[in-house]
Amino acid sequence: MTDAPSILEVRDLVTAFDTDAGRMTAVDGISFDVPKGKTLGIVGESGCGKSVTAFSITRLLPQPHGKVLGGSIRFEGKDLLNLPLEEMQKVRGNEISMIFQEPMTALNPVQTVGRQLAEAILLHTDCSKSEVLSRSVDMMKKVRIPAPEARLGEYPHQLSGGMRQRIMIAMALINKPKLLIADEPTTALDVTVQAQILELIADLQKEMGMSVVLITHDLGVIAEVCDEVAVMYAGRIVERANVFDLFAHPRHAYTQGLLQSIPRLDSQPKTLLKAIPGNVPGIADFKPGCRFAERSGRDHSPEHLNTRPPYVEISPNHWVENCPICVA
Repeated sequence: MTDAPSILEVRDLVTAFDTDAGRMTAVDGISFDVPKGKTLGIVGESGCGKSVTAFSITRLLPQPHGKVLGGSIRFEGKDLLNLPLEEMQKVRGNEISMIFQEPMTALNPVQTVGRQLAEAILLHTDCSKSEVLSRSVDMMKKVRIPAPEARLGEYPHQLSGGMRQRIMIAMALINKPKLLIADEPTTALDVTVQAQILELIADLQKEMGMSVVLITHDLGVIAEVCDEVAVMYAGRIVERANVFDLFAHPRHAYTQGLLQSIPRLDSQPKTLLKAIPGNVPGIADFKPGCRFAERSGRDHSPEHLNTRPPYVEISPNHWVENCPICVA
C-alpha cells in the first residue's frame, strides 16, 4: 500500500464460529498490510466482521467456538497463528496492544485503576513497586488524567466514560507496544470527548512511533486520523486505498453509499439524508458471490450472486472486490 515496510501482514484470513446451526464464516479471505508508524482504518457497519478481524490478530477469539480456518497473520515476520500460546501471551499486551470497545466491561470493576495498570506492567516485566508506581503515574499523565496519584486508588465506576477510556489507553500503551489495535475507541462518548481521545491517540502514536489499526463505523473519524482505509462488508474487504484516494474516488457501490450517507454542511437544508437500504445480512445469509447485490439497487445476474468477485488492484495502491455491477 505504501513504500513504508509493513509491521503487520494479513493474507487470506478466514475466521469462523461453530454454532448450533453449523459452522459460520464471519471473516472470509481478507488481506491487508499495516505499514510501520502508520494508521490503517477498518470501516463498515456493525456485523461486517471488523472486531472479529481484531480478535483473530490477537488470538482472543471466544473458545472453543471461534477458529481461524485459513490464511496467515505475520507480525514483524513472526507467524502469529502458529506461535505457541506462551509466546503469543508475551506478544499480546506488550508488542501488540488492544483498546476494547466498551471500557466499563473491559475494566475489572473490583480492582482499582492502579492495580490494573500494575498488572499490565508486571505481566511482561519484573519491576519494583516504586518503578510500577512511577510508570503508572507517568502513563496517566501522558493520557492527560488529572491528579493521577489520586486516580490510582479509584475504581472504574468512580470515573466518567471519557476517563475510563483514557485508563484503557494507558493500560494498552504502558509497555510501549509497536502495534495498537483500537476497536471503536470513541463509541458511547460525546463528540467533544471523542475528539480529545482521537487527538490523544494520534499524539501518542507520533511520540512512540507505533502503528495503529483503528476499527470504526465512522468515516469522519477515518478521514481525521487514518493514512489508509479498508472498507469491510459482510466479512470481506470490498475496497482498500489511501484515505485521500478513497474519499476522492470511491469505486465500490458500498463505499459510495457510506460516503453519500454522511451529512454535509453544503447540503440543502431540511432534505432527507441518503441511506443505504436494508441491513447487513446475517452470517448464515452470506452469499458466495457479490454480497452487496441486494442492497445496491442494481441488477445482478445469478452468476454475480454465485461467483466471488476477484480482489484486484484497479489503480496504483487501490484495491477493490471487482464485481462488474457494483464497481464504477
